[in-house]
Amino acid sequence: MNKNKKVVSFGDIMMRLSPPAYERFVQAGQMEVNYGGSEGNVAVSLAHFGLNAEHVTCFPDHDFGKAAAAHLQAHGVATHHLIFGKERMGIYFIEHGAGHRSSKIIYDRFDSAFANLNPDWFDWSAILEDAGWFHWSGITPALSATAAKACYDAIRTARKMGVKISADINYRRNLWQYGKKANEVMPQLIAESDFVVGGLPDFENCMGIIATDFQEACHAVQKKFLTVKALANTERESITTSHQRLSAVLWNGNSLLHSKKYEVTNIVDRVGSGDAFMAGLIYGLIEGNPEKEVLEFAIAASVLKHSIPGDVNTVSIEEVNALVKGENVGKLLR
Repeated sequence: MNKNKKVVSFGDIMMRLSPPAYERFVQAGQMEVNYGGSEGNVAVSLAHFGLNAEHVTCFPDHDFGKAAAAHLQAHGVATHHLIFGKERMGIYFIEHGAGHRSSKIIYDRFDSAFANLNPDWFDWSAILEDAGWFHWSGITPALSATAAKACYDAIRTARKMGVKISADINYRRNLWQYGKKANEVMPQLIAESDFVVGGLPDFENCMGIIATDFQEACHAVQKKFLTVKALANTERESITTSHQRLSAVLWNGNSLLHSKKYEVTNIVDRVGSGDAFMAGLIYGLIEGNPEKEVLEFAIAASVLKHSIPGDVNTVSIEEVNALVKGENVGKLLR
């Protein structure tokens, strides 16, 4: 892929409200405002890696929608094809846990502007004209029939134009409320994708593939979906909310690669760490790096996200590479 070509992502962005620090919902006298969404978080990470990133979405035409657009723009993400519609801004509330107390998330995203979008609003041939990569996630087709149709239109257009396609198929059971099941919608989207991130529950619920381990599942996915070139996933072991072990695997079609394992302690915010991993994979694949290097870069990016408040990963290539090499870890840089 030409490194100068843009990466386009498509998906919902929500307003995030959280009590300060580690307060509980019942204690909160105020809420901190942030914005995030799986695909948009990937775009932000890629922009911080120096890539030409654009996010396509639909916001309500009021101040919160404009603030969410400004959030993307402030991180260097282009919004040239942003649509302002009606309805409301999706919201989610997060209470940060600590120690042995788990974090808690409450969603309030029903009837959002994105869920009510019209697929005809998006001219994907024009949007993808200068693109080399398109990214989507399983959240988008779960939100509504129209969002699923727009996502499918984007993927089909990208495939026809020779644009590489990545998918984080993250299955969210509670989102599928419009009369369709994931395994009725997702297979046709996955069938057009090149690179897939997901775990065994995602494969089972989105593709009907049941396996005892990741490698077996990958064999089955590639047998069923011939376009899929590689699959990856993170592996997390939770000791407490504040202390977890993180690693990752990548199946390249021939062998299963394992990353180093990180002890992630004093976690600040783990939301968006999967998106940081996805962005690291995309960056490494675009750069044409060896697969093991791609995997190590991606998991290091995910580890660093745990130290950053908010949904998005704001680290640089240099910071990620330093962690991969074990340099400057915990030092005071002057």
